[in-house]
Amino acid sequence: MLIEPNSHLNAYTITRDFGFAPNPFHGLCTLATCKPRIRKSAKVDDWIMGIGGRKLRGVYRKCILLMKVSEKVSFQDYWDDYRYSLKKPVRNGSRVQMLGDNIYHKGENGSWIQEDSHHSNSDGTLNQDNLNRDTGRTDQMLVSNYFLYFGNKALTVDLDSIRYGGVRDYKKIILSDSKEARDLIVSMFREHRSHINMVVSDPCQFMNAHQRVDQGTGKIQ
Repeated sequence: MLIEPNSHLNAYTITRDFGFAPNPFHGLCTLATCKPRIRKSAKVDDWIMGIGGRKLRGVYRKCILLMKVSEKVSFQDYWDDYRYSLKKPVRNGSRVQMLGDNIYHKGENGSWIQEDSHHSNSDGTLNQDNLNRDTGRTDQMLVSNYFLYFGNKALTVDLDSIRYGGVRDYKKIILSDSKEARDLIVSMFREHRSHINMVVSDPCQFMNAHQRVDQGTGKIQ
């Protein structure tokens, strides 16, 4: 079943689209950092829609991502599970490898380790602010094996039909109460079935994969 009973659509604004959060590579779309409230509240079979923000030229208010949550795991399980080893960052590798989002696990003393990654400082050292924001509210991340990712060819969709306006964090819609949201999901997968689990086009900021971001200041280095 495409839309399960008691499921929700969580629609949010993507302010930065490097290919890190969300990370659509290796046949799985993952949301492992940023958006802690969505990562905490979303459950298996819920839907996540990522919509281009104002600073993403050409994709503002267009759908970059639509994914169905197939698994919800802890950071440590994400790190330990061999299925997700390709999601671990390699900062001297390809752009896809540089943007690996499998970056958090616990050390022997129980403290968080942040791998050299898009969320580290420019020299690869721990960015404490990013760690706090990523792990503070929840240690859960989301995996999807059924998604559409359009990147810089983001899709124009009828956001007014789901009353998506000036949302500060995200909008949570009970799908059983919204025929419009259900119809939007169904029509997107019907019309783009040949693109399921594919990267239709590169992330908007993919060419700058070498850069790092500080969530506290918004500064990109």
